Amino acid sequence: MKLFSDLTKLGITIFVVLAAIAGYATGFESERIFDVFHFLKMIGGTFLLSSGSLALNQVQEYKLDAQMPRTAKRPIAAGKITPMAGLVLACSFLFGGFYLLYLVSPLSLAFGIATVVLYNVVYTYWWKPKWIYAAVPGAIPGALPVTIGYAAINSNFLSPESVYLFLILFLWQMPHFWALAIRYKDDYREGGIPTLPVALGLERTLYQMGMYTFAYVGCAFLSPAFYKASWFYALLVIPTSVKLLFETYKFIKSQGQQGWLKYFMWINVSVLIYLIVPALDKWNFLFTDTN
Repeated sequence: MKLFSDLTKLGITIFVVLAAIAGYATGFESERIFDVFHFLKMIGGTFLLSSGSLALNQVQEYKLDAQMPRTAKRPIAAGKITPMAGLVLACSFLFGGFYLLYLVSPLSLAFGIATVVLYNVVYTYWWKPKWIYAAVPGAIPGALPVTIGYAAINSNFLSPESVYLFLILFLWQMPHFWALAIRYKDDYREGGIPTLPVALGLERTLYQMGMYTFAYVGCAFLSPAFYKASWFYALLVIPTSVKLLFETYKFIKSQGQQGWLKYFMWINVSVLIYLIVPALDKWNFLFTDTN
């Protein structure tokens, strides 16, 4: 179980599934009959797709992982599993995920395939090793799981609420990744990965993080323009946004020397809140209707 968890980056996979559930719940129409097996197939397909894609990434980058202390203990890099065995497992997960997503919705399958191609091919072999701003286009496949969930139950994936969910997940990834890049700057330098802190320095990185954080929070503040907001927006989105902006200000003012953990925690907590609130607001009548 530990080997499976490490190979598939289980924590990230669970987050991907939660994002897909948020998309599914937001896209679900009240007049539709809930099919628990359809829902479970969506969860299973997304779980296998994410597991396979992340395992495949470790097959692709095991030599690079071995050069960095933060990733050297990953199963393939550490020699706990051979690259061929990892490839077989990754492909098995991927094909299982593709099959379940096809049963759920051909549109979800299309977004699933796009996610894998963009992440495991374009990002891994082109954007990441060659471009210091790779996190920006790399955020596209990172944001697609919420669209996979939405498209599983609603074909109108260009609806305002679907676009909002995608934007939130897209904008979140830059400050999230660059915060990690600051923390593990030496690791990325040893691995030869041209991240923002390595290539441009701390000050420029903090500036970019601040800009994307403000855009991300601004999108959350404007969420009533994308969907019908109610009291969950006021109860959760507004105070979370204010707290995140406060932690961002303190972190940047200290030139990245203080408050990293609080900033990183709140940027991650906020994305879960921002993704789940549209579904809660959409179904708030279940909490308030007493008739």
